[in-house]
Amino acid sequence: MTLKKFLSAIVVLIAAVALTACGKDSKTAKDAWSDIKDKKEVVIGFDNTFVPMGFKDENGKNVGFDIDLANAVFDKYDIKVKMQPIDWDMKETELKNGSIDLIWNGYSVTKAREKKVLFTTAYMKNEQVLVTKKSSKITDVADMKDKKLGAQQGSSGYEAFTNQPEILMDIVASGDATQYEDFNSALLDLKADRIDGLLIDNVYANYYLTKNGEIAEYNIITTGYDSEDFAVGARKADKELVANINKAFKELHESGAFQKISEKWFSEDVYPTK
Repeated sequence: MTLKKFLSAIVVLIAAVALTACGKDSKTAKDAWSDIKDKKEVVIGFDNTFVPMGFKDENGKNVGFDIDLANAVFDKYDIKVKMQPIDWDMKETELKNGSIDLIWNGYSVTKAREKKVLFTTAYMKNEQVLVTKKSSKITDVADMKDKKLGAQQGSSGYEAFTNQPEILMDIVASGDATQYEDFNSALLDLKADRIDGLLIDNVYANYYLTKNGEIAEYNIITTGYDSEDFAVGARKADKELVANINKAFKELHESGAFQKISEKWFSEDVYPTK
């Protein structure tokens, strides 16, 4: 055998082994539920600036609606919840790499995300709104023509912005939005007039502005983007894990425990009715 043929054969062999390994991994991917039960701990990735879903309070403690709900879900299975702050733009990568078990923090269901993760049933509705200062005189989406828009990078809001360009993308300055790591930074720029409007989750906007006594200074404008479902994201193989979370959601709502958590953060029952 010539050297050239020998090397070609080696390349083919390596490729075959790699393909076999990949095929094996995809077929033998293990549901994480049994490991989580054995460890009695589940690691949840979240953006610790997203009020009121999951955030760090003035005492440095992680609090929020999603954190209370996650604790209530896993208390049913005697499993401790470990909240792991992550870069929200890297959430699916963190999940795939196994550094977290779940994405749970006002995580909207979208078609793009459904290709990457397995979602639980929805536990809350949300919509994307435009927040502007009342002093700006911007009271409608059309008023954003040639104005500067902000959005969070990796968010469902920015995804909606690009998927439905006719609503805002086609009219705002530069045909794009300034992207921020978190909404806190974006709101600071809005206050300082470095942007004219902010595309943001309605739940965040209402809670943040009300809590800070600033709701009267801002407009919260309906945009026309499709409403969203908040759900928990897991790896595709984690069907038993997702089934047990869904079961707990149902039981918590039937018992009234879900409503108590919801009333604490929103003063109403946010569980979606189908």
